[in-house]
Amino acid sequence: MTSSSRADWLVPVSLILLSAVPALAGTVRLGEIAGGATPTPENTRFLTDPVPLVLHIVSATVFCVVGAFQFSPGLRRRHLGWHRASGRIMLPLGIVSALTGLWMTFAYDVPAPDGVVVYAQRILFGSAMAVALVLAYVEVRRSDIARHRAWVIRGYAIGQGAGTQVFTHLPLMLLGGEFTETTRALAMGAGWVVNIVVAEWIIRRRPRRGPARPTPAAAGPEPSATSRAL
Repeated sequence: MTSSSRADWLVPVSLILLSAVPALAGTVRLGEIAGGATPTPENTRFLTDPVPLVLHIVSATVFCVVGAFQFSPGLRRRHLGWHRASGRIMLPLGIVSALTGLWMTFAYDVPAPDGVVVYAQRILFGSAMAVALVLAYVEVRRSDIARHRAWVIRGYAIGQGAGTQVFTHLPLMLLGGEFTETTRALAMGAGWVVNIVVAEWIIRRRPRRGPARPTPAAAGPEPSATSRAL
């Protein structure tokens, strides 16, 4: 495998690994729902109203895993058809993930140690994710691939918040401490903020190119701007 090939796969594999813990936790929760688990204070809200949770887990997992491969430039260039087809899957499922996250926030009781700050964070970042992915769709329809790419990256970064939050929660967990409303809010918010900062850094690394314009002298249709990746 060449260094270029390794670079093509490094980011997707890293993003899939980042998704692993939330995906595993979601699978366990789905098993509880399917198996009729004994109600506890932690799972009663899911067992009594499982629809938003099931939709959220399935859509978020597919969104994060499929979306990871969109970050391989070589894969996008070699398999443009796959890139387009997976994008048609990824964007709607990402929006479903964001909206079901909001649904759960409004429908379920706030569990301890979450408080009003975490509640507000979930509304803020869930709404921002949905808006980012809708704008990504709007921009690709306008053939503005640079803006499409930027909004997809932003939406994906927010969607991967649960993966990063595993690490922002880890220090206190390793120290054996208990989360308060304040430390829980800091750990949750840090996961989203770190991802957004990294996303904005990635977006600004490359100079922005405007929308594709047809060439009057071309003998045939111009190649799709989508081939330039996100």
